[in-house]
Amino acid sequence: MTEKTPTRPGPAAERPVDGALVRAAADVARTRCRGDNHTVAAAGRARDGRIVTAVNAYHFTGGPCAELVLLGAAAAQGVYDLTTVVAVGDRDRGVVPPCGRCRQVLLDYFPDVEVIVGRGDLLRSVLISDLLPESYVWADHQLEAE
Repeated sequence: MTEKTPTRPGPAAERPVDGALVRAAADVARTRCRGDNHTVAAAGRARDGRIVTAVNAYHFTGGPCAELVLLGAAAAQGVYDLTTVVAVGDRDRGVVPPCGRCRQVLLDYFPDVEVIVGRGDLLRSVLISDLLPESYVWADHQLEAE
């Protein structure tokens, strides 16, 4: 089986935080998140530099987090290679780390994606695999095409 697990481009201290991406998510959270249905915005940076944004779709039966809506919005815009993702809460709550489900989906879709986490001036960019250590990587368990 071919190794498909994430590569490590260096320690987190060497990876700068994408401030423009954080500002884009914060702007969407401030201007588009209204009421209880949409409370978190996410932004993703495409490999070509484009920024894609989305908001969560809360519902008492579940509903996708902003990061998952972002994956669909990115695909709808022809973006299939995100390099960095961040989520920001409404009402100036700041950066929100991805939940467990979002961590697993991000790892499966983009094993080398960086995720911005932290609070205030302590934001940092980390590999998704650092947020889900010793994780199950779906692609590692698929049969190779002949």
